[in-house]
Amino acid sequence: MIGRLRGVIAQKEFDTVLVEVGGVGYVVTIPPKVHGELPAVGSEAVLHIHTHVREDQLALYGFATAEQRDVFRILIAVSGIGPKVGIAILGTLDVSSLRRAVVTDDVDTLTTVPGIGKRSAQKLLIELKPKMDLPDAEVVPGTSSVLVEVRDALAGLGYQPAEIRSAVVGLPDEGTVEVLLRSALRSLGANNA
Repeated sequence: MIGRLRGVIAQKEFDTVLVEVGGVGYVVTIPPKVHGELPAVGSEAVLHIHTHVREDQLALYGFATAEQRDVFRILIAVSGIGPKVGIAILGTLDVSSLRRAVVTDDVDTLTTVPGIGKRSAQKLLIELKPKMDLPDAEVVPGTSSVLVEVRDALAGLGYQPAEIRSAVVGLPDEGTVEVLLRSALRSLGANNA
């Protein structure tokens, strides 16, 4: 198994990179976010690799950090999620956004990923919770119990998930529900004006 490659970037495409190591060129599939993090063609780079072996194919998937690779491995261990969808998830969401979505059961964030519908997102959330190293809810912005109550209150008032996210994102994690709810409603009123 190949776990890491250090070599010269011989060619860069949108979703692949050719890394030359010791005279051998390895074609590595990468998420679009990693593409932007890589140096220019002709420069040396290090990629953390997941080697995917099937009976008819050997594929290399590359990531800028070991954490990205490890999350990719967790994703493809979920039934129904293959390497293509795993790359799409990490190409759309960074690791911290994915963790935040899992902690807060944020189906809407996951459905922004091409190929993930509402049902797949719900299944993914259920299967990822026990597998991912998740931070405490208080550490993740927007997930303190007060903010959860504010989100629930806004949902009860009929606001859409995207509106709720935009209203809660700037609020502090501490304070009373009433004060934070008023602030969120003011923010929503200003956005609609």
